[in-house]
Amino acid sequence: MRQRKMVMSLFSLSATVLLAACSPQTNTEDTSVDVESVSMESMIEESSVSSSEGMGDMVHDDSGEIPEGLIEAEDPVYRVGDSAIMQVGHMDGMEGAEATIVGAFDTTAYEVSYDPTNGDARVENHQWVIHEEIMDAGENPFSVGDEVMLDAEHMEGMSGATATIDAVETTTVYMVNYTDTITGEMIENHKWVTEQELAPVSDQ
Repeated sequence: MRQRKMVMSLFSLSATVLLAACSPQTNTEDTSVDVESVSMESMIEESSVSSSEGMGDMVHDDSGEIPEGLIEAEDPVYRVGDSAIMQVGHMDGMEGAEATIVGAFDTTAYEVSYDPTNGDARVENHQWVIHEEIMDAGENPFSVGDEVMLDAEHMEGMSGATATIDAVETTTVYMVNYTDTITGEMIENHKWVTEQELAPVSDQ
């Protein structure tokens, strides 16, 4: 009888030890899941902040400064003071906006890709940089694939960046004022919109 009681006691003790051993393991798993959830949330928040900061660095140059050597167009389709509808979205809130022409110039426009000098992510197919905004440009236009150094500050990190020419277009470029269709903000002296990217207001 005494032997049986000892066996039962040992059995009870073993069961208690097993339950105690299992309990922390379950708590550890729960804690691990909670930590992973917090970690994921933190990563999402950091990613969101990083993305917002990146967009915040895309500061539009509204100085209206004209590059040296840029020639005013003699007979542009849209004259200074005219209104036109922008059919492109170089920036958010641009496409479909009614623009007022503040300058018209004959030049060669380039679509370029470059690594910003401030460490921001590479910019692909930026439209447009004009011939007069390229360092040591000379008289002859560049060709697709050429590497050039930019002398423009449309966006932060552009000036001094090495760029690759993606496309070339000899055209009239316009500097324009317009109201952002998303924020309602007035954007002044946006550089540049080509003639092909504008439409008469009456056509809308």
